[in-house]
Amino acid sequence: MSVKNKHNDSDLSDEDTLNAPFDGSSVAGSTAPISDLGARIRQARKAKRMTLRMVAEKVGCSPSMLSKIETEHATPSLRTLHRVLAVLDTSIVHLFGSDAPREELSLMRAEDRPAVRVQRNAPGPSILLERLSPTFPELMLDANIHTLEPGAESGGDIQHAGQEVGYVLQGQAELIVSDKSYVLGAGDSFFFASSLPHRYRNLDDGVTRILWVATPATF
Repeated sequence: MSVKNKHNDSDLSDEDTLNAPFDGSSVAGSTAPISDLGARIRQARKAKRMTLRMVAEKVGCSPSMLSKIETEHATPSLRTLHRVLAVLDTSIVHLFGSDAPREELSLMRAEDRPAVRVQRNAPGPSILLERLSPTFPELMLDANIHTLEPGAESGGDIQHAGQEVGYVLQGQAELIVSDKSYVLGAGDSFFFASSLPHRYRNLDDGVTRILWVATPATF
């Protein structure tokens, strides 16, 4: 693992989205069912009785861009998605589908794993978040597989409550925490407090896959 200093990215802008709909088969040949991300964001906004302008002002993007996200004409970056969820007082669990019934053991088959796609630049490589943990409301942790296309990145710094641990399954990634850069390869793991500013990107010529777990399940 190597460490180097990095400067923060610029503030959030509409360039943190992709002005195109998504074909789920484009990411590493994944067959994961893709969540209707935009419709669920709109549903959450309506439930909070907030207008597009009200949410956009708090998120830091234009109302027109938020409208495109809701109508599936644009895909948010990971940072944009995080800010939207924070403003709407909801979590990414809501975006994966209906609440699952609480069971003694929750089993999810590979072909049934729901997914959400995020993308920073227009056009550009994407990140697929494949759900590993169930979606019942009282969930205490959040587990996903992050699949990064070559050149994909999360966007600017993200900060929220909790702790995170990850394990690189495939490829090579740069993880930047508190302005320090860590180069991670397959088999490397990491842990950090989610309150620290963090972001990441794929350094590999091919796909990079990371098993990522966070607690509490706030994102």
